[in-house]
Amino acid sequence: MARPRKPLLSTDRIVAVARELVDTEGLAALSTRRLAAELGVSGPSLYNHFRTKDEILEAVADSVSAQVDLEMFEDGGDWRTALHDWAVSYRTALRDHPNIVPVLARGPGRRPAGLRLADAVFGAMVEAGWPPAQATSIGALMRYFVMGSALGSFAGGFVDDEAAYDPADYPHLGQAHLLADRQEKIDERAFETGLTALLDGLAQQYEQIRATAQDASGASGASGASA
Repeated sequence: MARPRKPLLSTDRIVAVARELVDTEGLAALSTRRLAAELGVSGPSLYNHFRTKDEILEAVADSVSAQVDLEMFEDGGDWRTALHDWAVSYRTALRDHPNIVPVLARGPGRRPAGLRLADAVFGAMVEAGWPPAQATSIGALMRYFVMGSALGSFAGGFVDDEAAYDPADYPHLGQAHLLADRQEKIDERAFETGLTALLDGLAQQYEQIRATAQDASGASGASGASA
């Protein structure tokens, strides 16, 4: 009888198995030896695709960035709606793979999907009329906000024990023991509340920039007419 063929080892398969391992057991669980065992291959086989464990982690992080939808920046919609929808998609990707967030938080570096993500946000803001400096700040601000929302849970930080919150010590935390049970709903609402407030503030800045630009244009036109 013919011997059963081993599954073909590919870059995509290595990344997929490494991502699953990180998702289920955390960053500390990932080693080339453990990954090779999960793949059913010898350790040296991995080095035909990746030189180091860090390269594997970078590829896993980039595979998560690739899950973020960028189509909203291509359909001609307004910048605020696009930024909102992108932030929601970004948070969803991070929420589905929370253990890789510390790697993503280092920045895109040389990761292709991460760089495409940064390029899409910056380009869309500049095209919408934001000055390049502000567009850079918006990209950074959104990254801080979304990453922060994925790094931990406010509601999950409280224990399901009413006795832990003695009114004598914490007079305003009488219902805090209920938060953990409602974690997902509370965190989703907090994210939307923060995102709306953030976008409201940016919208005000945007109108100020447009008004200033129009005033400058009007003054220039008047100066030219009087000359």
